[in-house]
Amino acid sequence: MVIERTINKEELRELPKAVFPGRIYVVQTDAEAEKAVNFLKTQDVVGIDSETRPSFKKGRIHKVALLQVSTADCCFLFRLNLIGIPASLISLLEDPNVLKVGLSLKDDFLMLHKRAPFNPEGCIELQEYVRAFGILDKSLQKIYALLFQQKISKSQQLSNWEGEILTDAQKQYAAMDAWACYSIYKLLEELLKTGDFEIAPMKEDNV
Repeated sequence: MVIERTINKEELRELPKAVFPGRIYVVQTDAEAEKAVNFLKTQDVVGIDSETRPSFKKGRIHKVALLQVSTADCCFLFRLNLIGIPASLISLLEDPNVLKVGLSLKDDFLMLHKRAPFNPEGCIELQEYVRAFGILDKSLQKIYALLFQQKISKSQQLSNWEGEILTDAQKQYAAMDAWACYSIYKLLEELLKTGDFEIAPMKEDNV
């Protein structure tokens, strides 16, 4: 596999849309959270991401509304605006035995800390991890496109994550972001193991 270092907007636009292939579970009670975490703690690696309701008024910032945690074939959407961060979820975030892979984790944890204190353990920051593979782009959308030749839709990014019911489009978007983090890490780990990759030379416009 040849890993390109960057992708431009025009190339990104031409790619087919990525679709989350697994099952999605919406978690909105403490009991559901505990059940989900019990399952997630059996995993070696999960992808994580979060969503916050956008603010269109200056100076007004909402608390993080959703935490997505994905495995290879399912994703749990924890509705933090309804349940806060329950003790079970904190125990997952602090568990060093479950690798939690995400992008811009520092920002995610900063937002999550506004809901509850915790000390994250077992975390991998993709922006740093992909550097060893020559990837220069920093956005999840571009990193995923470089490795899978598909684009992640951003159409739901500014939707209301505190709505009474999450739409199917919101659920798909949220799950895709967490699953993309998981998928990127798993692919790169496999390539590292096999050595079956080469890094493309720098494009002239990036030299």
